[in-house]
Amino acid sequence: MTTQPPGAAQASPGLVHIEGLTKRYRSVAALQDFTLTLGAGHIVGLMGPNGCGKTTLLKILAGVLSDYEGSVTIDGHHPGPVSKSIVSYLPDADFLNPDWTARTAIKEYDRFFADFDADKAAAMVDFYGLPETRPLSEMSKGMGEKLQIALIMARRARVYLLDEPISGVDPATRDVMLEGILREFDPSSLLIMSTHLISDIEHFVDYALFMKEGRVFLAGDADDLRATRGDSLDAIFRKEYR
Repeated sequence: MTTQPPGAAQASPGLVHIEGLTKRYRSVAALQDFTLTLGAGHIVGLMGPNGCGKTTLLKILAGVLSDYEGSVTIDGHHPGPVSKSIVSYLPDADFLNPDWTARTAIKEYDRFFADFDADKAAAMVDFYGLPETRPLSEMSKGMGEKLQIALIMARRARVYLLDEPISGVDPATRDVMLEGILREFDPSSLLIMSTHLISDIEHFVDYALFMKEGRVFLAGDADDLRATRGDSLDAIFRKEYR
């Protein structure tokens, strides 16, 4: 169970603040004594091999998982109804009704989320060149993932959590998807994107967070890490995780 008290906002040193976070699945620890503080204005690359705890971390920040030890706050609020209202979360699995069109999906999101900007979503659909009236079931995988990103980024959230948003598409499509995200990023917010495709997001992130076995392995400003290590983030990843 969580060791923090539930409820109201508290003073916090960062937009996302985590102390001593541990999450176990039976006897296996997905996260171990994980501590991290992130402020607004950053695009964070959450990097590491499959199984290192990236998805578990994002689910806890999104308020999807609640059975953990340690303290987690988002803009001073523990994960719950208030934090969910300021967090926009893209899970690592398809979540839209396959019968929906882009136009229908925008209407549904506009009805469900008070902070949803339908005009921004429509602009992203147009930027991605998506058909407005074709059902999702008749779209390609890349089209479907672009629509999901358009909906997630069209919320006026404080924190955006994207779990492996570019893993299932070709390199050219990845570039377009990342460009769309960057166009809509608000510097007063925080974006955390998990990936193991380091070379594809090298130019996109300004802060790198490497995870290993449920812990923070290496973290810092992306330019500083490249300078001190004398290598690209992708090369650092390949050396440290081989």
